[in-house]
Amino acid sequence: MNLETNYSNMSEDFVAVKPEQGPVEYRIAGLVFFSILFIIGVIVNITALWVFALTTKKRNSVTVYMINVAMVDLTFILLLPFRMVYHHHNYWPFGDMFCRIISALTIFYPCIALWLFALISADRYMAIVQPRHNKELRNVPKAVVGCLGVWLMTLGSTVSLIFLDEDPDRVSNFTTCVKMQDIIYMRRDNVVNFVRLIFFFLVPICIMIGCYIVIVDNLIHGRTSKLKPKVKQKSIRIIVTLIIQVLVCFVPFHVCLVLRLLGDGKDGGFSPWAVFTTYLMNMSTVLDIILYYIVSKQFQDRVISVILYRNYLRSVRRKSRHTNTGSVRSMSNLTSAMI
Repeated sequence: MNLETNYSNMSEDFVAVKPEQGPVEYRIAGLVFFSILFIIGVIVNITALWVFALTTKKRNSVTVYMINVAMVDLTFILLLPFRMVYHHHNYWPFGDMFCRIISALTIFYPCIALWLFALISADRYMAIVQPRHNKELRNVPKAVVGCLGVWLMTLGSTVSLIFLDEDPDRVSNFTTCVKMQDIIYMRRDNVVNFVRLIFFFLVPICIMIGCYIVIVDNLIHGRTSKLKPKVKQKSIRIIVTLIIQVLVCFVPFHVCLVLRLLGDGKDGGFSPWAVFTTYLMNMSTVLDIILYYIVSKQFQDRVISVILYRNYLRSVRRKSRHTNTGSVRSMSNLTSAMI
C-alpha cells in the first residue's frame, strides 16, 4: 500500500514538473516545416559546397566565406531529422547528451552565422571603400584565418551549454528534449548569457550597420566612380540580402530569448512565440540560397540547369547542329564530286 502511495505521488510530481511540450497542432506543424526545410536545405547547401569548394577555379575571400556559411547551414540542417522524430513520436529516444548538443547548437548557429555575415559585410566594405588595398586586405589566407577565429570563438562560448548542472528534462528521465524552449535552466548564468548576446548579436550587427552606412555614403557621394557597375550592383544586392535575412531570421529570435531570460520564471515552458521565432531562425539555412545566387555565377548556372534542364537542352541542340552541319557537308561533297 505504501509502495502504491509513493508511486502515485511520484507520478503526480512527474506530471506537475514535466515541461510543457505544446499542443498536437504545433508538433504537426513543426514536423511539416522541418521536413520541407531539410529537403530544400540539403539540396541547396550541398550544391553550394560543390560549386564553391570543388568547381570554382579562382577562389577569393568571398568564396571562403560562402564555403563556411554552407558548412554551418548543412551541419545545422543534418540535425533536423532528430527533431522530426521527436515531433512525430512526442518522445526523445536519443539520450540526454545528444539533446544537450542539439540545444547548444541552437544557440551556436545564430552566433556563428551573424559573425560570418559581419565578415562578408567587412569584405564588401573593403571592396567598395578601399579598392586600392584589395590585394592586401581581401585574400584567401586572411579570410581562412578570420573564419577559423570565428569558429573557435563561437565553439568556446557555447560548449559550456552542454555541461550545465540544472536540467529541466531530468524529471522526465530524459524522455523529453525541450531545452530549446525551456529557458529556466539558463537564467542562473544570465550574466554569461547577456555577455554572449552582446558579443555574438549586437557586435556583429553593429559591424554590419557601420559597414553599410559607410558604403551607402560613398555610393551617394560618388566616391566609387572607379568601380565597375557590376561590382556596385553585386555589393548592394549582398547588403540588402543580409539586412533582410538578419531582420527576419535573427532579430525576432534574439528578442524572444532576451524576454524569456528576463522573465519571472513562470514562462519557461511551451511558448508559441518562442517556437515561431525558432522556426524563423531555422529558415536562414534555406534563405542563404539568395546569397549564393548573387555571389556566384557558377551557382546561378547550376540552379538554372537543374530547374530548366539547361544542360540537356544544350546537348540536344549541339547534337542537332552537328548532324545538320554533317549532312550539309556531305551534300556539298557529293555535289562537288558530281560536278
